[in-house]
Amino acid sequence: MKVGVVYERRFLEYETEPLSPEGPDRISLLYKELEKKQWLEHIKPRPATTDELSLVHDISYIEKVKELSKKGGRLSEDTWISKYGFEVASLAVGGVLEAVDSIMKGRLKRAFAFVRPPGHHAGKENGMGFCIFNNIAIGACYAIKRFGLKRIMIVDWDVHHGNGTQEIFYSSQDVLYFSIHQYPFFPDTGYFDEIGEGAGKGYTVNVPLTVGCGDTDYANVFRHILVPLIEKFSPELIMVSAGFDAHHLDPLGEMYLTEEGFGRLAGILLKASKSVCDGRIVFVLEGGHHPEAVYRSSFEVLRTCYKEDYFEDMEKKEDESYYKIRPFIDTVRQSIKEFWKI
Repeated sequence: MKVGVVYERRFLEYETEPLSPEGPDRISLLYKELEKKQWLEHIKPRPATTDELSLVHDISYIEKVKELSKKGGRLSEDTWISKYGFEVASLAVGGVLEAVDSIMKGRLKRAFAFVRPPGHHAGKENGMGFCIFNNIAIGACYAIKRFGLKRIMIVDWDVHHGNGTQEIFYSSQDVLYFSIHQYPFFPDTGYFDEIGEGAGKGYTVNVPLTVGCGDTDYANVFRHILVPLIEKFSPELIMVSAGFDAHHLDPLGEMYLTEEGFGRLAGILLKASKSVCDGRIVFVLEGGHHPEAVYRSSFEVLRTCYKEDYFEDMEKKEDESYYKIRPFIDTVRQSIKEFWKI
């Protein structure tokens, strides 16, 4: 079965403030290749409606974004909205919703929304970290409302913690949010003890890693923490905040993943998803600020989804280096042992 891909020329044409790392250049190499692959199926995005945006965001915040977008202006200290920013940000959300529709209606099993601006730092009533609307959070809420899902897992492997996504679902049992990220680092959230509150206690799982972790470290966390969580939680849909700024070439992050490492993470998720949600996965682009790294890593994930390659030949190397990451894994287990026996 083909792999769905959301892309649109307007995501390339939308300019942010000069010298911003979140510019169209970061996806330009990727976009040149997407149309050439016969095993990819184009999913055309459409603008999200106000009702859809308000599944997550306060109406007052949506109106603020709309007003700023008329001429351009600063949404927060690090986030600028250029003219027509509301329209492009709404299109990014709508692209994710179309990907969810394609998966849940059975047209496809896997899809990747290559949209911008990114979203996982955006909260209910604020934007930051180049994020305007929280694309993946709205996608999850849409899947719950439109298709009646009760259990969605969001996996966030961006090098930065997705503080906005965590905030949105912090009290919810409908979404289990799992984040692996560099720490301490922007936005200074996502420590082990942030595990949710109220009804959602135990449904936020953070793995804050120190600088310099690479392919085997991430894969071991996925194998020994994330896979058991997937088996216990049994999500009906898996969504991935797929930032590629943990790649060793990225100018902002300080991690050492390779494109093959990202393919391995996708393979672990793909294999685990087959027994719980019939392989349904939606990837959503977040960060990643080195065009070649984004291009190579994205296609490694896409090829993994198409060929169903789990990269199991890497397990021996991962087992040999498990001792390095085990203290982090043990700390995560300790933080959630009251809720998940993994």
